[in-house]
Amino acid sequence: MQPQADNPQGQGPASDEMSIAEPSCVKYDANGLVPCIVQEWTTGEVLMLAYMNEQSLSKTLETGYTWFYSRSRQELWNKGATSGHLQKVRELRFDCDCDTLLALVEQTGVACHTGDLTCFDRRWLSPPAGEQPPFLAHRER
Repeated sequence: MQPQADNPQGQGPASDEMSIAEPSCVKYDANGLVPCIVQEWTTGEVLMLAYMNEQSLSKTLETGYTWFYSRSRQELWNKGATSGHLQKVRELRFDCDCDTLLALVEQTGVACHTGDLTCFDRRWLSPPAGEQPPFLAHRER
C-alpha cells in the first residue's frame, strides 16, 4: 500500500481510483467562496476563473450549467443566461485539497465578457513564446 502523504484528509483518490465526493467536502474561504477554473471539454483550453459559493455550486449540480457568485455585484449569476453563451457542465472536479474546483464544460459562444473566446486571450505578463501551444493549433488567430 502506498503512503497517502498527498491525501492527508482522505478527500480524493490516492491512486487511479475515481472519487465522487459530497459537495460538503468543498473548503470555502473566509468569504464563503471557492475558485472554479472553467476548461473547455473538447480542447482542454482554460476559459475563465470565477468563484462559487455553496448556493451556486448547488445550482450548478442541479441544473448542469455553470452558476457563479459575483464578488462585485454580490449575487449569483448563471454564466451565459443573458448572452446565450452558456456553459454545459460535463464534469465538475475538485483538487487534492478540496479548495479549488474545475468545471469541464461545453462552451456555447465565447466565455469572456469582452467578446474573446477565453478570458486569457491576448493578455500576457511575460513575453509570448512566439508560437502557439500545440493544444491551441486548432484555433485561428
